[in-house]
Amino acid sequence: MDVAVRELSYSQAIQEAMAIAMEADERVILMGEDIGVYGGAFQVTGDLVERFGPDRVMDTPISELGGAGVAVGAAVTGLRPIFEFQFSDFATLGMEQIVNQAAKMRFMLGGEVSVPVVMRFPAGSGTGAAAQHSQSLEAWLAHVPGLKVIQPATPHDVKGMLLAAVADPDPVMIFEHKLLYKMKGPVPEGHYTVPIGKAEVRREGRDLTIVATSIMVHKALEAAETLAGEGIDIEVIDLRTIRPIDRETVIASVKKTSRLLCVYEAVKTLGIGAEISAMIAESEAFDYLDAPIVRLGGAETPIPYNPELEKAAVPQVPGIIAAARDLAKGVR
Repeated sequence: MDVAVRELSYSQAIQEAMAIAMEADERVILMGEDIGVYGGAFQVTGDLVERFGPDRVMDTPISELGGAGVAVGAAVTGLRPIFEFQFSDFATLGMEQIVNQAAKMRFMLGGEVSVPVVMRFPAGSGTGAAAQHSQSLEAWLAHVPGLKVIQPATPHDVKGMLLAAVADPDPVMIFEHKLLYKMKGPVPEGHYTVPIGKAEVRREGRDLTIVATSIMVHKALEAAETLAGEGIDIEVIDLRTIRPIDRETVIASVKKTSRLLCVYEAVKTLGIGAEISAMIAESEAFDYLDAPIVRLGGAETPIPYNPELEKAAVPQVPGIIAAARDLAKGVR
């Protein structure tokens, strides 16, 4: 039987995934600031409070530490909470519960308990929200054993990966770039999952591999199409999961193309590109490299409020084109 496919926005795909999970399992609950009657800061939860009631779509006080703690406790005692941080920046206030509780309990209790909590983080720049509401902090959490960290780039993937996260026995952190919320794409009806820990080759090529995350996947694809007109054939990998990383897909691509460009919005230093670079340097793919690995990340500065400075602080398509062209032609 063929499954119907519709055009949904990224935010609609998230809402549909949460509704499907809640309909299938009464243990699934939603928690977060203003997610009830208001529908969420970015209107992602929408009317779910009307469909499932305030006992399952719960507004929490303005206390990220308290809300995250309740979510972790609910997960340990048998529920499957999805907790929304209003902005990913506010994860800083909940780090005790994320890092010292959710990530550690299964290990500290000898595997006798699981912590099936999903935490959603609207992230990234581009909305004029300035330094305290525009950060990309996924690498912080990817540094913590016990957590899984995902960055879906398409409506199809965010629905499938969110449903996979709800079913996962371990805590899953999902970073959703705010500029993706209105992006539309094909999404199948009903329940399906996209595997956590598996990257996707979005565009095959022979001259250069770009490994990108989140919104940078789309910018990398745009750059690749432009450079195709110059005879430069670029392979684009959507990492999708940054912990655990799909080593096999990245290594195989670099062995094929012999050049690697890592593109991500977070600050360049100690970002996911550093981990990818080290992984290649420590693998058999290192011997296949014909040029140094290049990282293209965010500037070493807080995100500015000024729109033009905000754009300049993170990679944009022209910068990706220039970096990829230089790498492919051996300038770097």
